[in-house]
Amino acid sequence: MKNLNFILIFIFGFLSTSCNLDEAPIFLDTTMYDNPQSATAALDGIYQKLTTYDSMERRYWINNGFSGLFITHRQGNNVTTNPHNTSLMALKPIQDQDSELFWRGLYAVIAQTNAAIKNIAVVENPTTNNELLFNDILGQAYFVRAFAYFDLTRLFTDIPLWTEIADDKNLNKGKSPTKEIYAQAINDAKTAASLMNGSSGIGYPKKYAANMLLAKLYMTLATNPDLREGALTEMEYWQMAYEEAMKVYEGGLDWKYSLVPDYSSLFTDTNENSSESIFELQISQDATNSQMGRNYTPLSYKVSQNFGWFRIHADVFENHRATYPTDPRIDATYLYDYINANNGNILRTYPANTVRRNVRLAHPFLFKFAEKDITHSNQFNSQNIVVYRYADLLLMLAEISNELQNGQQLGYVTEVLNRVGLTPNSNYLGAQDEFRDAIMNEYRFELIGEGEDSHNNRRRGFDYFLNNTILKHNNNTIPGFKESVDIRLSSDPSQVMNLPIPQSEINTNELIN
Repeated sequence: MKNLNFILIFIFGFLSTSCNLDEAPIFLDTTMYDNPQSATAALDGIYQKLTTYDSMERRYWINNGFSGLFITHRQGNNVTTNPHNTSLMALKPIQDQDSELFWRGLYAVIAQTNAAIKNIAVVENPTTNNELLFNDILGQAYFVRAFAYFDLTRLFTDIPLWTEIADDKNLNKGKSPTKEIYAQAINDAKTAASLMNGSSGIGYPKKYAANMLLAKLYMTLATNPDLREGALTEMEYWQMAYEEAMKVYEGGLDWKYSLVPDYSSLFTDTNENSSESIFELQISQDATNSQMGRNYTPLSYKVSQNFGWFRIHADVFENHRATYPTDPRIDATYLYDYINANNGNILRTYPANTVRRNVRLAHPFLFKFAEKDITHSNQFNSQNIVVYRYADLLLMLAEISNELQNGQQLGYVTEVLNRVGLTPNSNYLGAQDEFRDAIMNEYRFELIGEGEDSHNNRRRGFDYFLNNTILKHNNNTIPGFKESVDIRLSSDPSQVMNLPIPQSEINTNELIN
């Protein structure tokens, strides 16, 4: 898909953005869905919209920033008092441009999925390649809509629920309770799993991505009783999560996922669409204009266009290093000692530089999404973004199995750790609550910065978030912990659990106040 179908994405994106004010967006043209070629272009348009700056870069900015694990010097303000560190990063979110444009970006994605869902009919008992392809395209649209709503409601809770196309008689929606958003996402993900069949080819997610999304949804409802349907219990939701996750784990005749041998290769452009990738956004420097590399590459690590916005709290790094001192994931995740690509000087931040004079020196960089080519000078880059991967699934199965006490939990986490030459630490060998805390930490060690931290940290409720993220950070004792270089995270439940609805939505939507 990366090499061929992004030609269609480019064409679709050009046409979508070239319409004048009197023209409807091209995805509303019902003829787009009449034949396999144009329907595939419409699908590529959905994924292209999901990879725009607002939908992707801002998604990672918000999900990482609102996790309690990061600090920033974005916009050159190398202090804890810059506007990002005093709001989003400190878990005191405000109505800002990033959340507003992210909101618009994902609702634009939803609008395109709604058009595809309206205009493509399910083919019962498909027999031809074209019939299979139409079903797959429709399934992909349902999957992306479920994914978008899951992301939005996790951050904003009660939100407008659009399942139809807006028109001049239907321009506004009031907020639907987050319980209804979860129910819609679950129904969409189920439909997606029943329709996706792999016909779209390499680069598009298979039905197992929808199964994994369902497992994540069920895990969330297991620990949030207010979101559950009917009389279903916590254990029933854990069991449903297990069944969906096992569908991904077992795979099928067409595919079996596995861990790639080299953890660090996951964050390069040389190992794309690998056996570990379950849902991967296809990035092309020429077609998608991804600025992830620019935003994540540490200052002067490559010759130009590098900002290194994200730094991981020093105490989070120290927790990882103390738990696994020889973990090769450390070098793939954090950067703190490197050569200036412009002059050859050595640049060091904490922990290589223990003198924590300012924000830039006091915390290691998040290195995963950095552009690894130090000669790269373009603003845009081509590194794909893996959204769901097999290691995450294994950790989910370990967590789920621990809750069900089915005796399988240690095997799944062992598989993840063996990949990097490690074995489960003593916390995994204790009681159920000790294993629970260990696996929640393991999500950070394996997946930090990959878009799930904000949700994983909150998924078990305010008290768990308070004790295992907020207070753990605020009360840490790393050398030199001080107000001038370390953020104090809010512990106010009215601030730390969700983002406010963007002001532009309030101003323009007469059904929201």
